[in-house]
Amino acid sequence: MLALKAEGVKTIFGYPGGSIMPVYDALYDYTRGEKKAFDHILVRHEQGATHAAEGFARVSGEVGVCIVTSGPGATNTITGVADAMIDSTPIVVIAGQVPISALGTDFFQEVDLVGLAQPISKWSYQIRHAKDIAWAVSRAFFIARNGRPGPVVLDFPKNAQTELVDFHLEKVDFVRSYIPYPKLNAEAVQAAADLINHAERPLALVGQGVELGNAQDELIAFIEKGDIPAGRTMLGLSALPSTHPLNVGMLGMHGNYAVNLKEQECDVLIAIGMRFSDRVTGSLKTYAKQAKVIHLDIDKSEINKNVRADVAVVADCKESLPAITALLNKNDHSAWRESFKPLDEKERVKVIEPAIHPTEGPLLMGEVVNVVAEATQGDAILVTDVGQNQLFATRYFKYPKRRSLCTSGGLGTMGYGMPAAIGATFGSPDRTVCCFMGDGGFQMCIEELGTIMEQQAPVKMILMNNNYLGNVRQWQDMFWNRRKSFTRMMNPCYEAIAQGYGIPYEAVTDRSTLVAAVNRMLATKGPFILECAIREEDDVLPMTPPGSNIENMLLEF
Repeated sequence: MLALKAEGVKTIFGYPGGSIMPVYDALYDYTRGEKKAFDHILVRHEQGATHAAEGFARVSGEVGVCIVTSGPGATNTITGVADAMIDSTPIVVIAGQVPISALGTDFFQEVDLVGLAQPISKWSYQIRHAKDIAWAVSRAFFIARNGRPGPVVLDFPKNAQTELVDFHLEKVDFVRSYIPYPKLNAEAVQAAADLINHAERPLALVGQGVELGNAQDELIAFIEKGDIPAGRTMLGLSALPSTHPLNVGMLGMHGNYAVNLKEQECDVLIAIGMRFSDRVTGSLKTYAKQAKVIHLDIDKSEINKNVRADVAVVADCKESLPAITALLNKNDHSAWRESFKPLDEKERVKVIEPAIHPTEGPLLMGEVVNVVAEATQGDAILVTDVGQNQLFATRYFKYPKRRSLCTSGGLGTMGYGMPAAIGATFGSPDRTVCCFMGDGGFQMCIEELGTIMEQQAPVKMILMNNNYLGNVRQWQDMFWNRRKSFTRMMNPCYEAIAQGYGIPYEAVTDRSTLVAAVNRMLATKGPFILECAIREEDDVLPMTPPGSNIENMLLEF
């Protein structure tokens, strides 16, 4: 407990069990009375603990912490660890383990957690003796939070939990084999600036790395001096305010039409803290072949992994962006920026207006998101599950503030939404947290309603119920001859479930009552479930078919 306290930890998400019981016994004294140092949030499933820690980390900028037991408790965290790894979310998972004398004997609830976690974490380590606790915890937090953030897993055998040693703080601020902040290369900075200064059609691709590096102000100074339009990846949406005049929309398979097509017209492509996901690039064989590519990233392994860079600037973007900005000419690319507008208008008429302002038929996901976004006036944190709810929500929400989005990007984890939203309420208690979920994702994490009930976590849950695994159904319709194989869902009575957990509930089946219902939800203190009956075959558009060239983006099908 002292080692965690030394790292500034105040909130822990967890679930006790036999092999972690000594830690929980010690935790008892540190969660009450004069010695209180932590708030412990008892989740209902260990995967929920990891996602709650992720949500906490994403909105607070701190390291999320969860504590679980061995065996199934530990293996239940693996999905969350993998999710945190691919999305660069700093969490520390502390899992109980059988005593070292019993390792390898198939002892009750024994599992090789270090071996399981190594490929999907920044570091996994077994604390075999109490004398190593202070060092291991400090090293874990150093690795998790520095450089490109990510998850660390500590395997904690029971004997090390019960041994007695004097506590000596061992602050780790250097790891010989790990260089979290590469030295900025002045020649690369100059080469990048030269390319940008001579560009006629520059385009910036803004990723979550800007937000992780707290470089939002540096980004704005960069694009404003160079007059560079900027698209944002899904995870990078709140790195640049939605209202900024140089924001040209969301990149990717279901992003905005103009910015995706203009990737194929720009002459200099500046990728900032993003990894060229397949959901952004489409087919790599044809992606941005006309452009010179500048890639700014803190992680050298991302350079040339998917897209070849003409200039690579390997450094923290909080350092590299101002260095490049200092060498930029004050520029004017108004003609280039104006060329986006006809494509934006085409998307607005064919896709956006019908999605957010329908006049007849059942409710649509886009209009629900739009009503919530307008009612919260840009102050809310958006948390999503995965599927159509995620794609509609990220497209139509607004992001005037930093650290305003929690969603599972790279792994696409259904069941992420509700526990991540719980974590977000603790990570940013002064902001409204709106969690959009489909009926599939809601049921994957439904047990965490117990956590919400106990904590009275003020999560505003918007359940967009279309009786389908909507995104899979859309793909089946588009690419599998409308053969809807096991995507239709029989749903329970969510009102009865909400009543069982003592959570306020309201259902919306008609758009005439939507605005008033959303306002009642937001005015209600504590948690709320708003179930919206969505048109069953509501499709997310635009869409670049998987593996296709991004200029083949569809506005209809």
